[in-house]
Amino acid sequence: MQTEKRSGVRPKKALGQHFLHDKNTARRIVDSLIRDKKSALQVLEIGPGTGVLTRFLKDENVSLKVVEIDRESVAYLKEHQLIDESRIIEGDFLELDLLSVFPGPYSIIGNFPYNISSQIFFHVLDYRDTVDQVVCMLQKEVADRIVSPPGSKVYGILSVLLQAYYDVNMLFKVSPGVFTPPPKVMSAVIRLARNSRRTLECDESLFVQVVKQGFNNRRKTLRNALKNLNLTDVVSSDPILDKRAEQLSVEDFIYLTRLIAESRG
Repeated sequence: MQTEKRSGVRPKKALGQHFLHDKNTARRIVDSLIRDKKSALQVLEIGPGTGVLTRFLKDENVSLKVVEIDRESVAYLKEHQLIDESRIIEGDFLELDLLSVFPGPYSIIGNFPYNISSQIFFHVLDYRDTVDQVVCMLQKEVADRIVSPPGSKVYGILSVLLQAYYDVNMLFKVSPGVFTPPPKVMSAVIRLARNSRRTLECDESLFVQVVKQGFNNRRKTLRNALKNLNLTDVVSSDPILDKRAEQLSVEDFIYLTRLIAESRG
């Protein structure tokens, strides 16, 4: 068991750190990443901490790099030679140019800090044609939101934007006891696999605006939620405006975005 005392790396609340110490869980996460890949993978691990995933990844046919913001963790990785120093990116993933990490597409793996998991996914979306797969552990509440279908109470902005470009799946749940320190909530492991959709067949910036504004007023019908987009009579008369944002699929949002754009000429 990898504990705080034995590793010498203190989990930091400010960084949202909960170090995974259960090797069986670590093995399952790594297997979930590589099981469908026959050839060598390029993999970026986010926040390796004390290297519980890194150890298993080293044994696989992968080209591995890690990004870590915590200096204590970086020092630990170097001291224990868990990965070549040249393959450690010391810094904030949210500020990383993901095009600079590997030549060509690559996968991301990690035990995501709970306090920035949503920000991580928004950053991935900016590089969606570079990041072809994500396997990660995060707070179950966020995982539920990402994989939920239209009509669910937890279906929201992140659900729509990620499902527009990725096939998303819940893999398995994880109890608090496998972490140091144990979080107060359940965790879950999910997979995102880049789908075949290269573009949305609509104005993508307007699409994001429509999705965000619709869910920011999720109790209202879209006719009222999207009022400040200056909807024309043609748009306002469409029956889709009688619905609320949580009732719309990705394809419905694409249709609505195209409808709004066409009405503006």
